[in-house]
This record gives sequence, structure tokens and C-alpha cells, in this order.
Amino acid sequence: MSVQERKERERAGRERLIVATARELAEQQGWDAVTTRRLAERIEYSQPVLYSHFRGKREIIGAVALLGAAEMAAELRAAARAADGPRARVTALARSYLDFAERNPAVYDAMFQLDGGLAFAQEDTPEPLKDAFAALLETLGEVAGEGVHPGLFTEVFWAALHGLATLTRAGRQPPADAERRVELLVDRLAVL
Repeated sequence: MSVQERKERERAGRERLIVATARELAEQQGWDAVTTRRLAERIEYSQPVLYSHFRGKREIIGAVALLGAAEMAAELRAAARAADGPRARVTALARSYLDFAERNPAVYDAMFQLDGGLAFAQEDTPEPLKDAFAALLETLGEVAGEGVHPGLFTEVFWAALHGLATLTRAGRQPPADAERRVELLVDRLAVL
């Protein structure tokens, strides 16, 4: 291995450590607790080293969001593949989405609530975000209904899932009815 390859590998390792530490701290204490000073202390590198990887918290949030999007896409696909038939796939997809949001609140915030400097629904949207949407579209596109654009249907269904995730987390909806909400969403929106 060349010196350059070793340096690149070490740099990538530091970057993964910064992102993992930011994610862990955010999940434990919220994003307000994630500061460059705290991250530098936790990873035992100086703040200038941290700034050599990320210009600031916004870029760190973006990196966590991209990692979260890749994880979510994998979970959505696995849930849909494990189900048999369109209704079961859509229901499994919805449950998987809501479970991901509940298990990873700080990551979910990085993906959809906080400014991570990422473009959505544009040409320069990063690949992990496009892939997360594609993971939804793969299942939802087949139940959009005749004459309904699959991408548009997926956006509406995604918005409903996001609303459920956000309102449930904020305590605006009784948790006892979570499963019924998923059933209602699938029954009323999907053409099965």
C-alpha cells in the first residue's frame, strides 16, 4: 500500500468516526449537543482536524443524513422483499419507514428536518437521497393507480408517512392507534 493510499484510508476512517460520533451524540442528547468542540473532544482530535473534513455542523448533519438515507433505503427494500403481494409490500414498507423514524430520531431529523445543505428533488440531489426515494417508488409505483404518475403518488404517500412519523414523535397522536393509521393509509391511498 502506498503512502497516499494509507493517508486516504486514514482520512476516510477519521471522517467515519466524526459522523458516527455526531450521530451517537445527537441520538443521546439531541442535535444542540453536537458542537465541533464536543466532537473534537470525543474523537480525540483537534478542532482543526475536524474542520479539515467538514466546514461545520451543517456539513456533519448532511453526512449523517446521507448515511441515514442509505440505511433507510436498505431497510425499506428488505421489508418490501419479505412481504408477499402488493398490499403486504406497501404495509411492510410503511411500517419499516415509521419504525426507522422512531428508532433513529436524530438521523431522521438530519434527513428531513435540519439543514444539512443537501438538495432534494433536484438534479444535484445526492445519490443516497435519490436511492431512498427510489426504494419507496419501487413498491409504491405499482399501487399508484391507473393514470396516476408513480413519482407523484410516491411523494404524496411519503408525505403522509412523514406526517405520521413527525406527529407521533411530537406526541400529537395517541400511540395506541399507530397500526390502525398504517392500515388506513394503505387502504385509502394505494390501489390494490
